[in-house]
Amino acid sequence: MATEEAKTISMTSEQKAAAVVVALGAENASTIYKYLGEEEVERLTVEVAKMNRMDSEQMEYALDDFYKTCLTQKVVTDGGLEYARSVLEKAYGEATASELLSKVTKFLKNRSFEFIRKADSKSLYSILQHERPQTIALVLSYIDPEQAAGVIAELPDDKKIPVVECIATMENVSPEATKLVEAQLRKKFDNILTTDFTTIGGIDYIADVMNRMDRSNEKAIFDEMAKGNPELADTIRKKMFVFEDILSMDDRSVQRFVRDCDIKDLVYALKNASPDMSSLFYRNMSSRMAETIRSDLEVTTNVRLRDVEEAQQRIVNIIRRLEEAGELITNKGGKDDIIL
Repeated sequence: MATEEAKTISMTSEQKAAAVVVALGAENASTIYKYLGEEEVERLTVEVAKMNRMDSEQMEYALDDFYKTCLTQKVVTDGGLEYARSVLEKAYGEATASELLSKVTKFLKNRSFEFIRKADSKSLYSILQHERPQTIALVLSYIDPEQAAGVIAELPDDKKIPVVECIATMENVSPEATKLVEAQLRKKFDNILTTDFTTIGGIDYIADVMNRMDRSNEKAIFDEMAKGNPELADTIRKKMFVFEDILSMDDRSVQRFVRDCDIKDLVYALKNASPDMSSLFYRNMSSRMAETIRSDLEVTTNVRLRDVEEAQQRIVNIIRRLEEAGELITNKGGKDDIIL
């Protein structure tokens, strides 16, 4: 970057991509479009269409970022991660080098198994069902957590636990191993380049997967895992947020998520709730809402456990969405320190 002031410019990744496309001109831009997927082309085209005017500092910032990203990817591919770190630290300093490497390695990871990312869970299951747990775990570590949860839910009981354990304990996988698995699963696609060792899977990832799974499968997996690997099961649980963790939330956070909940879900979720849980909900909603729910609970009978669990999961999903948006705080596993 030419000036320190330019470093403070704020642009989204889509805006920077649009700026590069405009700067390259129509002919060169059309060449880039050939390598993009339909969704990427659409998003980029919309952003280009939205551009009205860009000053010289913004354009310089976007092009500088593009150049650094291209350079980083080249040195990573040519010399490996540590070589790239050394080169980039000398050129741009430690902080910028780390930022560039983080961006590029994430991009390179996202390219692996790209050909299955748009498939639905049932299609993925049909592809993976006969693979070894280690292979299934590797593939699921590269895809969206919601997709992964869907595949794990379909697996037979003798594979569910090994797959979850493999993902949780997975750290570094060589590009050779990843490409070998890719080649086995994809016959009509070219091998996707991966470079160096990429951190995949792990406790945080599998916790995210388990958070998106239906409660019956979640319970079955943890019950079984606790028999053979109780420490790992406990570690994963502590990273998750489940319906019972609502008891650890402060009143203001409970008030916030209750506003977004469907009345029917609240009724079903509280059908088999503990007295403490019911009390927490009732004292954090309006008296009118509390009275409505109490009345509905009295006339709501013969409710399936599955319906209760699904309602509780929808409430948990709302809480997770609000937490990601920074609108409330959860206390996962009772281990987070909250400063009042």
